[in-house]
Amino acid sequence: MMKSTKNRKKLFIDVEAVAPEPAKPAPTPSAVPVVPQPATPKPESPRPARVALELTEPAAKKVYVAGSFNGWKPDTTPLVPLGNGRWKGDLKLGPGRHEYLFVVDGHWRPDPSAKESVQNPFGGRNSVLTVSE
Repeated sequence: MMKSTKNRKKLFIDVEAVAPEPAKPAPTPSAVPVVPQPATPKPESPRPARVALELTEPAAKKVYVAGSFNGWKPDTTPLVPLGNGRWKGDLKLGPGRHEYLFVVDGHWRPDPSAKESVQNPFGGRNSVLTVSE
């Protein structure tokens, strides 16, 4: 008996590693020169003005000021005693027209030194302080 042998050929393929091509840069839009723009200044908000209020009330134990600038809440703005019945409060107010009253030992009173006053809805008068810009 005769054996048949198949001739087997081995095939080898030589593969070389090939580096990928570098990526091409994206096309740029038409060359338009970029001119830096100066910064636009922000509008400055007006700085609050310092306003000093004084009241002479020799018998007073506590003095506050209440007005449109503090929501008419007297406890938020106390005046300090200077001696000899004089009281002083320093406020920082923005520009505009501000109505106010002193609160002396719980009693609401207009400022006797105010240059202007207006009728209020309670039958009395509010003092007016105008702060310019």
